[in-house]
Formats: sequence, C-alpha cells, structure tokens
Amino acid sequence: MKQTVIDILIYLFENYIDDEIELDVDRDRLKSELHNAGFESGQVAKAFDWLQELAVNRASADELPSAAQTSSRIYTSDEQRKLDVECRGFMYFLEQAGVLDPISRELVIDRVLALEPDEIDIGQLKWIILMVLFNQPGQEQAFLWMEDLVMDDLYGNLH
Repeated sequence: MKQTVIDILIYLFENYIDDEIELDVDRDRLKSELHNAGFESGQVAKAFDWLQELAVNRASADELPSAAQTSSRIYTSDEQRKLDVECRGFMYFLEQAGVLDPISRELVIDRVLALEPDEIDIGQLKWIILMVLFNQPGQEQAFLWMEDLVMDDLYGNLH
C-alpha cells in the first residue's frame, strides 16, 4: 500500500502529539523512526516540508486582516476539486460553531492544497483541521473540540 503525506502526518500526530518534539531538533531521529515504520523517504521529506510550511504560515497569519463575520468564502475551482461539497460544508459548520475562524479556515485550505491527492476526504480533512488548530496559539478550546470529534470517529463513540 502506498503511503501518502497525509498518512505520515496522521502517524506523527497520533504518536508524537504528547511528546515535546521540536521538528528542527528531532528531525533526523523522527525521519529514521518513520523510515523504520515503513514510510518512504521522499514522502517523509514532503511531510516535514508540509509541517514547516504550516509553521511559517502560522507566523504570517497574524498579519492578515480579520474577515467580517458576515462575509462568505467563495472557493476557487482548484479548492473545489480538492474539497468536495461535504468537506466545504463541514468547514462551514465549524465556522458557524466557532471552531474555525477565518484565519484558521484559510490555513486549513492552504494546507489541503499543499497535499498531493486530487481530493481530500472528510476524515483526512478533520485531521488537517486538528493539526492546524494544534499549531494556532489561542485555539486550545477549538483544538479540544476537534480532537474529541476526530477521536470519536477513530475509536467510535463510546457513549
């Protein structure tokens, strides 16, 4: 089975979220562990590039003007190809629920477009949103809400 960048990102997030890992410092060790876990070196390098871009984009997001609460997001044709109606509807739902703000929404879209698959499914989108929120200061509540949603999907709702 061919592993994709999103598979590597999910693996990293699942296995190292609780660790105090700094990508710049622990990069070689993590690359070695990922290679031992069966991931291809080229895909691992792309995953690290994706994470680096997330960090860079997070820093530049502070400079963006905030969108009006009544504004609507119009998706480009490339964005529509990557994010189907279900994914776009889910992101709209998260905005209405206060989980995503306009800046985090744009970061999610940017990170989706940076991935190779032509289309992202709803499960993959949830992980991407989780990763973006994890990397956003002041988004702790939104992250926890999204983490519960992802973990419920992953392990089934035990209620």
